[in-house]
Amino acid sequence: MNIKRSGSAPSARGPADYFSGTVRIDAPFNGSAPARVGGATVTFEPGARTAWHTHPLGQTLIVLSGLGLAQREGGPVEEIRPGDIVWFEPGEKHWHGASPASAMPHIAIAEALDGKVVDWLEKVSDTDYGAEIKAG
Repeated sequence: MNIKRSGSAPSARGPADYFSGTVRIDAPFNGSAPARVGGATVTFEPGARTAWHTHPLGQTLIVLSGLGLAQREGGPVEEIRPGDIVWFEPGEKHWHGASPASAMPHIAIAEALDGKVVDWLEKVSDTDYGAEIKAG
C-alpha cells in the first residue's frame, strides 16, 4: 500500500503548450507496473481549458465542483457539473475546462498504452471557445 498525503507534493502549473488560461495540477498518481492507470486533480480557473487531445485507452473525468465545459469533436459543448462522470472513448478527440465564469476542478484518470497516455493536438482558440459557448 502506498498513501500519497494531500499537500505532500507541490502544485504544478498546467503547461502552456497544452492548456489555455490558469490551470493547476495536484496530486498526480501512477500505478506501478503492471498497472497502467494514472491521473491527477486538475483545477481550471474561469475560462481555462485543455487543448484538443485524445487518449489511446480513453479518459474518465470526475467533476468535483464549479461548472465546466466539455466537447468531443463534431459534438455540442456540454456543461459538466459536480458529481458528473465523463467518459471519452479511446482516440476520441476532445477538450474540457472551466466555464467562463466559474472554476472547475476534476479528477482525470487515464491508462497508458505502450507508455503513452495522451496525444496533444491544437489549442482551442479564444474565439472558438467563445463561439462554442454561444453554440452550447
